[in-house]
Amino acid sequence: MSKESRTKQTAKNMTWGFASQFVAMVLSFVSRTVFIRYLGAEYLGINSVFSDVLNLLSMADLGFNTAMAYSFYKPLAMKDEKKLAALVTFYSNVYRIIAISITVIGLILVPFLRVIVKTETDIPLLEVYYLFSLAGVIISYLFVYKTTILTADQKNYELTSINIYISFGKTFLQILALVLWQNYIVYLAIGVVLQFIRNLIATRKAEKYYPYIKNKEKLSKEDRESIYKNLRSVVIYKLSNTLFTGTDNIIISMIVGIGIAGLYSNYLMISQKLLLVLQIIFSALTASIGNIIAKENSQKRYEVFVSIQSLSFIMSGVITCGFFLVINDFITVWLGANFTLDFLTVVAITLNTYLSCILQPFWVYRDATGLYMKTKYVSLAGSILNIVLSVILGLWLGLAGILLATVISRLSSYFLYEPIVLFKDFFDKSATGYYTSIAKNALIALASCVLLKLLLDRFTIDSWPKLIVEIIFVGLVVSVIYIIFYHNTDGFKMISNKVKSFIKKRS
Repeated sequence: MSKESRTKQTAKNMTWGFASQFVAMVLSFVSRTVFIRYLGAEYLGINSVFSDVLNLLSMADLGFNTAMAYSFYKPLAMKDEKKLAALVTFYSNVYRIIAISITVIGLILVPFLRVIVKTETDIPLLEVYYLFSLAGVIISYLFVYKTTILTADQKNYELTSINIYISFGKTFLQILALVLWQNYIVYLAIGVVLQFIRNLIATRKAEKYYPYIKNKEKLSKEDRESIYKNLRSVVIYKLSNTLFTGTDNIIISMIVGIGIAGLYSNYLMISQKLLLVLQIIFSALTASIGNIIAKENSQKRYEVFVSIQSLSFIMSGVITCGFFLVINDFITVWLGANFTLDFLTVVAITLNTYLSCILQPFWVYRDATGLYMKTKYVSLAGSILNIVLSVILGLWLGLAGILLATVISRLSSYFLYEPIVLFKDFFDKSATGYYTSIAKNALIALASCVLLKLLLDRFTIDSWPKLIVEIIFVGLVVSVIYIIFYHNTDGFKMISNKVKSFIKKRS
């Protein structure tokens, strides 16, 4: 794929990604508002805990999804249709086994659900709710082996357009079900059916672009061994990542209670929606970066990294400061003051959001380079530390302690080690400058948050118009602060030039 084609595909993926994110954000707020009104915060907590339980069950795929996308890059670049068909055939067999494994493990967990989900009142149909949620996950694994090729070939926009239409339909029907029947089972059943339809349409789309993937080709022994070799590292990486991201709500439910898990899920949803803005940009770049790593020298790889890191610095500051300064006012206006969390917990959520934002460029390179093969044990150690600290700090500080444990574990494990490996092996440089730049960015964020917090605390935000003014004010002020600090960097100049060039071509 030419440089121009890569740029066009990346831009297209970003455009559709932002459109999808805007739609998803609006639908999420509408759906959650209706959900809380008709079912309450406790059912919201159940939703969150089930998501984490099912996320842990997804470890049964052993990292094949990551390995699969990675294995598609080269045959797509070489237009090796026979190899691609063989890979799809191979992964189809693998994912059938995975779907069966998740079904069996998921059913084994049913008798233990009431130990995991700590509720103040009895939930009679808890096991039924869980089985519907489990069905949605299993359905996904029956289709993913074909749709992943679209992502690897920088055609995310095709999947995104499907997601937009399905999300509209699902949200409308689920809201209708809540208003008419206040029935959680109907709500979940609609989600499962629409998920099946979404996956079916996406599969047909993949077969349209790559009709040859329907051919039953056999993967060579050498290729299978290569995949398994990569997979051994991916398994540990997958396990570590899932333990980092998929255990908080379970621990919160067991130590603090399902009601608090429901309150936290509102904050988590908003932080995730903000984070998705960055993820859309960088996930659109992953396949292109994989191409650059395969073809370009270390200096070119580093220049591209610097350019996207500069963008990350600015957006991370705006997103993190905006979240910290506005979130409690937003929750108060949206749901009421009784749905807000304490200051220390908000700080802990903000720190986790900041780390997730600032590390996005690094994570893109980690996935594109297969770096997890060299850093897998550090990630595993960090995830184990996270669970241990979450229990200890959770018993001491409650929800805030569980979230601070995640921050400490991230900082003391892969954040301190993985960048060193990336810079040494792929950039031929020291990572010292990288850590210095992040420290500088964090100080700017801290100073901005403290000063603006002192100013905003003088005002009472109790209506949507006041909240909108506050959001605009915070967004503009923080954006100006970060642009002042970063407008002279090479990365910012590179991005500015590309934007100007794009506008010039369009005019």
